[in-house]
Amino acid sequence: MDTIASLFSFITTPVSWIIVMFHKVYGVLFGPDTGWAWGLSIVSLVIVIRICLIPLFVKQIKATRAMQTLQPEMKKIQERYKNDRQRQSEEMMKLYKESGTNPLSSCLPILAQSPFFFALYHVLNSIASGKTIGFIDQQLLASAQKAHIFGAPLAAKFLDSPSKVEALNASLTDVRIVTAVMIVLMSASQFFTQRQLMTKNVDMTVKTPFMQQQKMLMYIFPIMFAVFGINFPVGVLVYWLTTNVWTMGQQMYIIRNNPTPGSKAQAAYLERLFKHVTHHGKVRNRREKAMIKAIVAKGRDRNEYERKFINGLNKAGLAAQSDGSVVKSESAAAAQAQDGTTTTVTAPRRQQPKRQTKAQRQSGRSKAGSATASPSLNKSDSPQVATSGTARKAGPKPGNGTRSRAQSGQRKGPQRPKSPSKK
Repeated sequence: MDTIASLFSFITTPVSWIIVMFHKVYGVLFGPDTGWAWGLSIVSLVIVIRICLIPLFVKQIKATRAMQTLQPEMKKIQERYKNDRQRQSEEMMKLYKESGTNPLSSCLPILAQSPFFFALYHVLNSIASGKTIGFIDQQLLASAQKAHIFGAPLAAKFLDSPSKVEALNASLTDVRIVTAVMIVLMSASQFFTQRQLMTKNVDMTVKTPFMQQQKMLMYIFPIMFAVFGINFPVGVLVYWLTTNVWTMGQQMYIIRNNPTPGSKAQAAYLERLFKHVTHHGKVRNRREKAMIKAIVAKGRDRNEYERKFINGLNKAGLAAQSDGSVVKSESAAAAQAQDGTTTTVTAPRRQQPKRQTKAQRQSGRSKAGSATASPSLNKSDSPQVATSGTARKAGPKPGNGTRSRAQSGQRKGPQRPKSPSKK
């Protein structure tokens, strides 16, 4: 172990220093030899590490969503080159390069967190063995060995022998109860974290093998934590329980405020956003503006929830702009009331003019003619020459309200009036 400690001193020394610094702070509040001081020091270590890993967590989310988007294309490549593994790998790498996706990005937080987990495990194991390590000197070592969390020492394990537990001034029953409860909570938090990812934040419109893999991990990870947890010291269980709770809360925040397109979480998010926008008439922050901007840019490629959101805004008299803002449409602005309230008014439908009867057309024509005609133009009352060269009998003036009889060879019913000036 001394050889391992010397090889990994570059990581165990900083971890021990962080724990000692937090222990000084909490030791003033709770006492230097209490389990609260040492336990909260481990919790604070987790928080510092996870804050530093937030950029990697963001990359993990983007990589996971990109992998979900590429699953249909990957499936086509696998079916096309199922007999040529080398060509299949080449096409896969080409697809990753074109889309700018790295499959390892989804594992970055776990890989980056592994050295700190190993360093903490080694520090706690040294405390259990009574060896100084890093910034933990002999005085701090004695204080850490006295620290108990609900009756269980920080360095105790579920499988420790009674004699070893007694050497740490604790009972085997207390150690096994505390470790068992922490293992159950650790596995349950891991299961819930994976379950909310699968049930709320996965695009349900695309069925891919990636979803099946995630379902398998939802059951495999909790079992792995339960199996390996019985070999972890209490301090390491505190570390993993804290990081699982942090991951669960962080994921709940992401699912609520930045859901995957096409998921149930996006439907709930757009429903909340629609209620706020229709109530206040504007967008609250840049995140919501970016969401609306992305939806508008999709155009016809919008999913069901996005189309419902845009149509709802239109019905409410609002219009989503390409920059992510929301403005009143012209029909809603025209219906602005005097008291400042806005009523939703739809644009009037265009109506076709009603068809007039023959009598109405003749009556309108006679009125227009009598208003514009001069006394010198009264010759229009004389009979006109027909197109066949024969004289046509003068009939009743048009527009007098009488209905002319149908002549022989003509259809009965209303006839189109003939222009008297046409020859």
